[in-house]
Amino acid sequence: MCPSQPDSEPRAWQLAAESIVVKIRWFGIVMGYVLVQSRTGLQDANALRGILALGAGYALLDTHFHRRGQVFLGSWPLFVAVMESTFIALLCYFDSGLNSPFRWYYLLSAICCAIRYRPVIAWLTLLIQLLSLLGLGVILHANEPPSDDLALPLTFVVVAWATWAAAALAEILKATGRRLEQANDELERHHVELEARIAEQVEALRATQAKFIHQEKMAAFGLLSAGIAHEVGNPLAALSSLIQMLRRRRPDDYTDTKLELAEKQLGRIRRTIGELVDFSRPASTATTVFRLDEAVTEALEIAKYYHRTKDRRIVTEVSPELPRIRAVRDHLIQVVLNLLLNAIDATGKDGLIRLEAENVRERGLIRLSLQDDGRGLSASDQASVFQPHFTTKPQGTGLGLFISRRMVAEMGGRLTFESELHVGTTFTVELPAAENVPAMTCVETTP
Repeated sequence: MCPSQPDSEPRAWQLAAESIVVKIRWFGIVMGYVLVQSRTGLQDANALRGILALGAGYALLDTHFHRRGQVFLGSWPLFVAVMESTFIALLCYFDSGLNSPFRWYYLLSAICCAIRYRPVIAWLTLLIQLLSLLGLGVILHANEPPSDDLALPLTFVVVAWATWAAAALAEILKATGRRLEQANDELERHHVELEARIAEQVEALRATQAKFIHQEKMAAFGLLSAGIAHEVGNPLAALSSLIQMLRRRRPDDYTDTKLELAEKQLGRIRRTIGELVDFSRPASTATTVFRLDEAVTEALEIAKYYHRTKDRRIVTEVSPELPRIRAVRDHLIQVVLNLLLNAIDATGKDGLIRLEAENVRERGLIRLSLQDDGRGLSASDQASVFQPHFTTKPQGTGLGLFISRRMVAEMGGRLTFESELHVGTTFTVELPAAENVPAMTCVETTP
C-alpha cells in the first residue's frame, strides 16, 4: 500500500508513478485475501477480511481519481503514510504478529514512497513505519513474548535498505526524465525556429519569383511597345510628309482646314506612341529627389489611355508646394499607376476616384491617399491583398499590389489600405520627405 503523489512533482512523473501505485494496491488487496483464505491459525480472520475491505475501498477511490488524471490525497503524503502504517500494523496484529507475511507490506509501501516522493519524504515515511513496528512490538510483547526476536530488526533493516535503493533509483530516473524534457523542449524550439526560417525562405523565394515574373512581363511589354512604335512610326512619318506637301500647294480654305486637322491628329498619335515607349523603357532604380505632383501627373497621363478611365471622375488634390520626396521616380509612378488602375476597375460608371496628398511634418513624411467609392473588399480578401498571385479580377495576375508594396518598402516608405465592402477602398502611400535637399539635385521630367 502506497501514499499518493505530491503536487510538487512534475505531472508526467506523478501520473506514471500513480499508475504503478494503483497496480500495487490491488496486488496487495488480492494477495491479502489469498493469505487469509489459504492459512489457518490466524488470530482473527474476520477482522482481517474487514481491514482488507477498507483497503479495497481506498484502492477504489485511488483508481477512480487516477482514471480522471488526478491523485487521491496527493497533497497529504505523510497523512497517507500514517494511515498505511496503521493499516499494515493492524493486519499483522490480527494475523500472527511480527512473523506475519503482512509485515512485508511495509516494504511495498517504502518502495512506492521512495519512487514517488522526494528522498526526505521517503525517509520520514520510513520513520513512521519504524514507529508503527515498535508500537506493534510493544503491544505484542505485552500480550505474549514473541517467539522470534529477530523479526522486528530484520523487517526494519530490509525496509530501510529498500527505501535507500528505491530513492536513489527514483532520483536517477527523475533526473533523466528532466534531461529528456529539456532536450525535448530544446528540440521543439529548434523545430519551431526551423519552420520559421523555412517559411521566411519560402516567402523570399515566392517574392523573388513574383518579381521576376513581373519583370519578364514588363520586358515583354516593352519589346511589344517598341515594335508597335517602330511599325506605326514609319507610316505616320510618311502621312505627315504628304500632308505637309499638300499644304504647300496652297489648297482652298476648306481643304487646308481639314489637312491641318489631320496633321494635329497625327501629332496626337505620335505623342501617344512616345508616351507608350517612355513607359515601356527600362525603369531607373536610382533614388532621386522630386515633387510628388510630377509623378502623379505622369501616372495620370498614362492611365488616360485605359479604356475605362473616361467613364470615371478623377479628382486630384496634390499641391506642387508640398516638400519634395526622396524615392525612385519610375517605381513611384508605377505604384501610383497600379493603384489608379485598380481603383478604376473597382468602381462603376461615373465612379469617383480622389487623389490627395498631405505633409505629415511631425513624422517627416509625405502621405498620398487614393480613395475610391467602388465595391470594396471583404474581410477574407483583406487578409490576402498583398499576397502574391491573389486577385479579385477575372484577368488579374495578383502581382500588382505585391510588387507595389515591395517597391514602397524599398524606398523607405509604407503602403497600407482601408476598405469596407460596398463602400470603397483607400490606399495610402507614405514616403520620406527631402525638405533640406537642394533643388539642383532634383531630377525634373516633363510628362
